[in-house]
Amino acid sequence: MSETKTWLALICFFVLAVAGARLVGAGVRTPAVPARGQGTLRVMTYNIHVGVGMDKKLDLARIAGVINRERPDLVGLQEVDRGVERTGRVDQIAELARLTKMEYAFAHNLDYQGGQYGVAVLSRFPILATEHRRFASLRETERRGFIRIEVRAGGRRINFATTHLDYRFDDGRAYEAGQLLKALGQTLPPLVVVGDFNDEPAGRAHTMMLERFADAWRESRGDEAGYTFPAHRPVKRIDYIFCSREGGLRVRRAWIVDTQASDHLPLVADLELAQ
Repeated sequence: MSETKTWLALICFFVLAVAGARLVGAGVRTPAVPARGQGTLRVMTYNIHVGVGMDKKLDLARIAGVINRERPDLVGLQEVDRGVERTGRVDQIAELARLTKMEYAFAHNLDYQGGQYGVAVLSRFPILATEHRRFASLRETERRGFIRIEVRAGGRRINFATTHLDYRFDDGRAYEAGQLLKALGQTLPPLVVVGDFNDEPAGRAHTMMLERFADAWRESRGDEAGYTFPAHRPVKRIDYIFCSREGGLRVRRAWIVDTQASDHLPLVADLELAQ
């Protein structure tokens, strides 16, 4: 082998090694989707950026493909449009439900461009009950809130909620997190709360959630980075899966999906349901 070819081979090896180290360090999964065991509930949180990927293209089928490959039972979605001009007046959650063959519920938090904008859930189980509340805000004009659904899985009733908090101010996120915790205060466990909290682990909202919930990523991966934003070069951990400390839920594993279908990476966890 010539000296030039030798150097080229070494450079390629180095680039691949660095890329692999970044993915492993961030907890981004390898292409194989983990097999789930019996009595396991698979949950996902995904800020879909109204279906617009890092290539600036609107593609709901691509979002659905990401969800279908991971085979979750419950999905919390943020930044979802219904009948909004910017996304072609499409009912995005109804379309995603069709493409994933899941049931859905939508939380209308904000009127926008002739339609509705908010958060939503997808469920492989029949949805037995829903609850939607909007948060009061300290200063943001964008209304935020949460939606909770109740399903039956593994012979047990499970509560599942998703939310999307203030992206600008720490005190705003803490104010909204306080309202979320108060609203869910009487909800029976097991309870899973997922979403884009726009808050890194040192933030007040995250700290408040830990008073009642376990952080699934931390339970599974310890101090690994867990970055989910921005999708093309993640440097922040702001998307979370929280599990109630009561109710018999145990985190088996958690992983991040490497995809450019949105500006966030999806976070997935397998939760073991105690009988």
